[in-house]
Amino acid sequence: MRVAPSTVFVALLLVAFAALPVYTVSFEQPFYLALVRRIMILAIAALGLNLIMGYGGLISMGHAAFIGIGGYTVGILAHHDVTSAGIQWPLALAFAAAVALVFGLISLRTRGVYFIMITLALAQMMFFLGVSLEAYGGDDGLPVLSRSDFGGAIDLGDDVTFYYFVYALLLACFWLMSRLVNSRFGMVIRGIRSNEARMQAIGFATLRYQLTAFVLAGMMAGLAGALLANHTDFINPEMAHWTRSAELLVMVLLGGMGSIAGPIVGAAALLLLEELLAGITEYWALILGPIMIVIVLFARNGLLGMIDRWSGRDG
Repeated sequence: MRVAPSTVFVALLLVAFAALPVYTVSFEQPFYLALVRRIMILAIAALGLNLIMGYGGLISMGHAAFIGIGGYTVGILAHHDVTSAGIQWPLALAFAAAVALVFGLISLRTRGVYFIMITLALAQMMFFLGVSLEAYGGDDGLPVLSRSDFGGAIDLGDDVTFYYFVYALLLACFWLMSRLVNSRFGMVIRGIRSNEARMQAIGFATLRYQLTAFVLAGMMAGLAGALLANHTDFINPEMAHWTRSAELLVMVLLGGMGSIAGPIVGAAALLLLEELLAGITEYWALILGPIMIVIVLFARNGLLGMIDRWSGRDG
């Protein structure tokens, strides 16, 4: 059976991620370890967004709100000397799920541009809530003085250990998404995107399925937020800003919307390209914007789709 070139590419990318610490330790290049760790953290959030956007057809501009919730839960608890991961992380996921449930109940009753605008407005509410928390730094943010404590089982203070911890969580989320989208649940989500009225007519509670997907996506973003707080040792309202939501959306589109591995490839491509251009000129955003437009316009189904098409031509 012929393996798709895009599948080979994703496998090689994940192998490269796994091998990177060997290079960074051997050549004393910790910067690249931190960069790829950030890529993997945001890829986890993008995987969740892809579930509702790529498979569910729901374009959310408020996904960063859940990153902010996860990050602030870890940061605020650490500020009060509660560093146990057994407390921080379940609460981060629970709060993200609860807010996603409320946001979903409000926004999923709308469609199209109305859904986009409502998710954007709700996320901006969370952003301004972070700004208003003067006790926790307000607009200036709050340092996270101690990373999450796993009772000695996992030392997040060690950069290589933290890197592989994030890598393991990325693989777990990737596996979960692959199981979900290929299950009966995933088939229903895709059916709702294609023809919601027909799915309702044959007896599916479409709102319930969409709400479940929305909450799962929010929890994954909350997990990414908890990781990001530990990664940066800092939290601020920018974690929940709409520009972060737009960044996640671009990652999904760039890698391949509706492709399970697309968000991982998109996160790697976007952040590596940002880093490359930033090293060339301080006006890197003026170059990155047109590149993104060209890729989105001409790379049908994202970079993974482009790899498959080009390989098909060569064959």
